[in-house]
Amino acid sequence: MDSDTLGRDEDILKAAEDWRKAGRKVALATVVETWGSAPRPVGANLVIDEDGNFLGSVSGGCVEGDVITEALDVIEHGTPKTLEFGVADETAWRAGLSCGGTIRVFVEKVE
Repeated sequence: MDSDTLGRDEDILKAAEDWRKAGRKVALATVVETWGSAPRPVGANLVIDEDGNFLGSVSGGCVEGDVITEALDVIEHGTPKTLEFGVADETAWRAGLSCGGTIRVFVEKVE
């Protein structure tokens, strides 16, 4: 992982902390496993607040939208979730996984 990526990921975690301190309800999504092609590496983060504002990336395409939707549910109910996204090569671009990979994303509420 290059220093630019580390800086961005640290900024995302700092944003999650700052948003919580400002009284916003927040969830953090983290790529925990990948198989095949994946646009973001294990450890990539996406922070989401209760209004659907977000910073960072765990994939792209409709995967990101699905993660944000699930994160809003995690914020509301407090129960963490592990999400898995996988697509066949012919539908990979539409879903945001460029070459047919599979990713697993853990979503948790930040307290």
